[in-house]
Amino acid sequence: MPIVAQSTETIDWVSRFADEAIKESERRAPVEAASLATAPVVVVASGLSPSGPIHLGNLREVMTPHLVADEIRHRGYQVRHLISWDDYDRYRKVPNGVKGVDESWAEHIGKPLTSVPAPKGSEYRNWAEHFKAAMIASLDELGVEFDGISQTERYTSGVYRDQILHAMKHRGEIDAILDQYRTKKKDPAQELKKQKQRKPVDEAELEAAEGTGAAEEDDGSSGAGGYFPYKPYCGGCGKDFTTVTSYDDETTEMGYTCTVESCCFSETVLLSEFDRGKLVWKVDWPMRWAYEGVVFEPSGVDHSSPGSSFQVGGQIVGIFGGKQPIGPAYAFVGISGMAKMSSSKGGVPTPADALKIMEPQILRWLYARRKPNQSFKIAFDQEIQRLYDEWDRLEAKVKDGSALPGDIAAYTRAASTAAGELPGTLRPLPYRTLASVADITGGQQDQALRILSDLDPANPLSSLDEARPRYDRAEAWINTQVPADQRTIVRDEPDTELLGSLDETSREALRLLLDSLDDHWSLDGLTDLVYGVPKVQAGFSTDAMPKELPAEIKTAQRAFFALLYQLLVSKETGPRLPTLLLAVGADRVRRLLGAAA
Repeated sequence: MPIVAQSTETIDWVSRFADEAIKESERRAPVEAASLATAPVVVVASGLSPSGPIHLGNLREVMTPHLVADEIRHRGYQVRHLISWDDYDRYRKVPNGVKGVDESWAEHIGKPLTSVPAPKGSEYRNWAEHFKAAMIASLDELGVEFDGISQTERYTSGVYRDQILHAMKHRGEIDAILDQYRTKKKDPAQELKKQKQRKPVDEAELEAAEGTGAAEEDDGSSGAGGYFPYKPYCGGCGKDFTTVTSYDDETTEMGYTCTVESCCFSETVLLSEFDRGKLVWKVDWPMRWAYEGVVFEPSGVDHSSPGSSFQVGGQIVGIFGGKQPIGPAYAFVGISGMAKMSSSKGGVPTPADALKIMEPQILRWLYARRKPNQSFKIAFDQEIQRLYDEWDRLEAKVKDGSALPGDIAAYTRAASTAAGELPGTLRPLPYRTLASVADITGGQQDQALRILSDLDPANPLSSLDEARPRYDRAEAWINTQVPADQRTIVRDEPDTELLGSLDETSREALRLLLDSLDDHWSLDGLTDLVYGVPKVQAGFSTDAMPKELPAEIKTAQRAFFALLYQLLVSKETGPRLPTLLLAVGADRVRRLLGAAA
């Protein structure tokens, strides 16, 4: 009997899709298997276009199948996660905001991405390799295991030659499928004329970049010679502003002409020997499904509308003898305070940007805990502190056994892969505390170590390395994401004017604080102290619970906190007061507050 793949308990979306992918793989290649080793290899796939910075929205294209593949691998099955680099796509436009790139790159529009020069100062040989490298480094840091496929290498080495000839032979069937979704019939007599006015687009790159799925799509050339699902790159200018004018199925003789006025190159070639071109996207994608035997591949919601590439590909794939993969439509990923991302615009955050301010486990968790059809945002603002607090609470629940099964699954997928645990921080102190310390100390590591050691005097840090890499991420967040006017600057001298204007109640509060400072010099101790001073003044004990206190106590606490902030950093708010007091140091706190006490 074939092995029936089933998780012991389907507790999250990853387990469910792993179940379905394994079953689908066995359905397509049934075997009488006595062990997992003889079960069919489960092939999952992702596709990325290195047309510019590969952003955090594109990362969902990888993380969704990665998590499924890793679950399958964890169960003992053989699995391949293919990442198809669409580096043979055309260079469509000059992206804004990319360092080392100016408008002179517009002369390369229409060339393959691997034929476009890399940005100035890059160590890589071409545009595609430059942007691929950054993503590959991030995937390695995230623990993503994959097999990379360069479409430039596939096409130019002739690997797809038989598939191209097959598509050309069955172009009538392909055209009939595509014609079902065309809203406006094309006038063949006008197509050649339109080529000079219309820039052909590659839908894969266009939809990945713009994320709308609503723009004009290039599904092949229709001219006097009929419909052709193949686009040659010009032998003169190297661009794809070309139109196939003739094709002979028997000899594979193909004629094409370039529509660039400064080029106007034309030639006749044998397609059976010609490797300078590619199938148009709506044919290319299903061809690859069949060629690679892809079982599971997600697609963006923009690919799932009627007439989109995924829907049409499900019909075209049969022409190549294959089947459409199963897989969910995934929703968009945003950034706190920013609109939906587009790789055609500069300045959109990439995985490398996120990994500068958060550990890989946290970034993995964001993708693991949400179903693919649920959109979410990645925080580059103050929300990152709340996110880390949430993660730390979850980790504590996982360790004490109180976490829910689905939360445990998301945590485990974030913290480890089938290959083992991801490297983490030895002493994971609160992110907001680390950020405050990095902010206050301004990069002085000896001061940072002093403050962090005082957080828990009974178990002090012996080295700042114990708090890394989390400390480094928090420091990077402070230095790159927090505006200068929100940074914390401790006063050098006491605010004598404010101190001289205080009433007796405020002076007494400062005296109570300073008198107990040494006895409470730890994070927990100072927390109790700053909250306790207003309680004592009102006649309550410092350990009185909030429900035992009148509402006026909370008002008094807020007023006391605001006073301390004003005297220490000349603002009404700032880092958590216990952390701030530790950072300032007992002697300096006495000097800044003591004049009133």
